[in-house]
Amino acid sequence: MAISFREFPWYIQALLFVALSVLIIGAGEFVPYSPVQQVRTDLENAKKEHDALKQEVTSLQVYDRRFSEFRAEMEALQKQLETLKTIVPEEKELDDFIRLLQGAAASSNVQIRRLTAQPVTPRDYHYDMPFEVQVDGPYYAVLDFFSRLGRLSRIINVGDLNFVGVAEAKSLKYPLRPGTSVTGVFTATTFFTKSGEEPPAKQPGKR
Repeated sequence: MAISFREFPWYIQALLFVALSVLIIGAGEFVPYSPVQQVRTDLENAKKEHDALKQEVTSLQVYDRRFSEFRAEMEALQKQLETLKTIVPEEKELDDFIRLLQGAAASSNVQIRRLTAQPVTPRDYHYDMPFEVQVDGPYYAVLDFFSRLGRLSRIINVGDLNFVGVAEAKSLKYPLRPGTSVTGVFTATTFFTKSGEEPPAKQPGKR
């Protein structure tokens, strides 16, 4: 005669429930293509992707810090470039150069009598733009004038100085201001980086 499940003692029923649960769990864990096994595989794949993305984010954080450093360096170089453009401009900016000379002369009580442009000389990375300048004034005023030229924002080199006393100067064609003691000429050279026009190409020699 068959015995009903409910007729078993309670501890036998509990053991059967536990055995059945273990059987179901084991089937889900080890049977291929079971839902539990699929979820476990998806979880492992998701963990691998998470680890890979985490490593990528870490590497990108390094580049982000380096980008901030590069940006700060670029800003510093840009400021330096702007300063260099003031010291050695791209164009000739002849009007600005003359204003600088006239301003330094007026502040030093020196009179500029003549400003003669000389040929522009090309260099490797810039162009020399020299001028022959004739000035006169009190001796210490002329010294102050040269000192002011050295403190200007634009580079101006002074050379080929040739000064004499007013008494030694030959016939002057203009009246001198009171206190003037020396007169002479010198070469004031400034610089620029961009040529206004390309030099003409050399023509081949005739045979």
